Amino acid sequence: MESLKGKTLFITGGSRGIGLAIALRTAADGANIVIAAKTAEPNPRLPGTIFSAAREIEVAGGQCLPVQCDIRDEAQIARAVAAGAERFGGIDVLVNNASAISLTGTMETPMKRFDLMFGVNVRGTYAASQACIPHLKKAANPHILTLASPINLKPAWFKRHVAYTMAKYGMSMCVLGMAEEFREAGIAVNALWPRTIIATAALQMIPGVDPGRGRKPEIMADAAHWILTQPARGCSGNFFIDEDVLRRAGTADFGKYAVDPAKTLLPDLFLD
Repeated sequence: MESLKGKTLFITGGSRGIGLAIALRTAADGANIVIAAKTAEPNPRLPGTIFSAAREIEVAGGQCLPVQCDIRDEAQIARAVAAGAERFGGIDVLVNNASAISLTGTMETPMKRFDLMFGVNVRGTYAASQACIPHLKKAANPHILTLASPINLKPAWFKRHVAYTMAKYGMSMCVLGMAEEFREAGIAVNALWPRTIIATAALQMIPGVDPGRGRKPEIMADAAHWILTQPARGCSGNFFIDEDVLRRAGTADFGKYAVDPAKTLLPDLFLD
């Protein structure tokens, strides 16, 4: 399968950044997109709302149902999934994109922020998967794609931000477990992570990180597209890295993805 035309994707947190880039790439195929995110009103610090995303998706060639949704609330997720399935006739793909970040040490991470990261990253991923799976079981080529890293237990990845590392690895463990749990059902469950930092609005809020040393979100979108067009029964339980995926797909020139080709790329977290 080379196209996602007519497929329906449920994307969490897709009003901006990598989630929106994946939505736009699949919309170019003629896919249907359910954008499930919190932002319904413009925020000067974080551009993009579910409605602005919907307009971009429709211009790109897809159809979109924007749904305001806090993925920490399972009732809101259930309503969003039901609305998407009713509008488009089912759910073929879930993209667990929503994530909260705080690269802070134990004493610098308030419990409110700890709860936010675990609520969005772990609970949100688990709850969105749980809500979509009954629909995915009916789909022709069902996929769950979670933006999570390979699990790397080197202490260096815990030392400076143990709470965030645990929250992201919670997403990774959902991939690890659900890939096996739903293998016989034919649902592909995979993870995707960037080789380098990705220049998003969220990245710009992290002190000391130069987005110019990153790549554009489109590299993740192109990698996600390749994964989601693979036969589900033969492609599950993988922790994909964007650059490796695209090399496998035949890409040799990555210069187009660089924010500033003159700058040295900064590797992302959790990768040796």
